[in-house]
Amino acid sequence: MSPRDLVYVGHMLDMAKKATNKTQGLSRGAYDADENLRLALTHLIQIIGEAARQVSRAFSDRHPEIPWADIIGMRHKVVHDYLGVDEDIVWQVATADLPTLVPRSNQSSRRHLQSRTRNERRR
Repeated sequence: MSPRDLVYVGHMLDMAKKATNKTQGLSRGAYDADENLRLALTHLIQIIGEAARQVSRAFSDRHPEIPWADIIGMRHKVVHDYLGVDEDIVWQVATADLPTLVPRSNQSSRRHLQSRTRNERRR
């Protein structure tokens, strides 16, 4: 993993964890009633998508288990069609999709580091 990829994947994970923590134990009604929470989650999703957009093609190709196109597409929706953002989708992303992204990304990072370590040992 290049240092640049490491930074952006790290941002993705950090923001996903923040979003997950903000929704943990909350009901959909609490989300709907809290404008600041809705704005914060939308912004975190935007950051995750922008970070995903900055990850190298080589890295994303090696990690097809991460839905790169979907993540980046959501970022585009939030940024360019902000009036059309569907709160149902934001809630789904924050409460169902992001919690699964963190373990998948951590697992991908571990596999990448293990592969890199094996390659370095062979030298």
